[in-house]
Amino acid sequence: MQFTSTPRGARLARRLISHRMNDWGHPYTSVTNETITLITAELTANAVRHGHVPGRDFHLRLTQAGGTLRIEVTDTLAEKLPATGTPGPEGESGRGLLLVEALADDWGVSPRETAPGKTVWAEFHDRIRPIHGQLGSPGMAVPPPRADAEERTDALRS
Repeated sequence: MQFTSTPRGARLARRLISHRMNDWGHPYTSVTNETITLITAELTANAVRHGHVPGRDFHLRLTQAGGTLRIEVTDTLAEKLPATGTPGPEGESGRGLLLVEALADDWGVSPRETAPGKTVWAEFHDRIRPIHGQLGSPGMAVPPPRADAEERTDALRS
């Protein structure tokens, strides 16, 4: 999905991910939903703050494979690569990637394949149960129905 490279765009991306996780069976207050939403918030904020090129948007992609959720945020500024550091005790910024590093099972940076820029990605292993689906690419997959959803449907018919 494509978002404007603004604080509003980052906020919308974060909210979309939270809603998608809820749709995929991870309620808003679940550990998985909150973790993925926080990682997304940090990566999209960094894309807006450090990867912004005037007139260019950032792209967000969420995929799942075998219980691993992968978040990718692509911006158009290849010259500025993210790096973790140690912010000063009075510093008001510089902790975002430390949070990503603490929450994600893995993260990194890849060059953008089709144009100038980079993709910052993070992976999180869902330890509760895998989900199915993909957000952010053409032909977005729809998650299969949950077993409990089928039971609710049957209960409504009786």
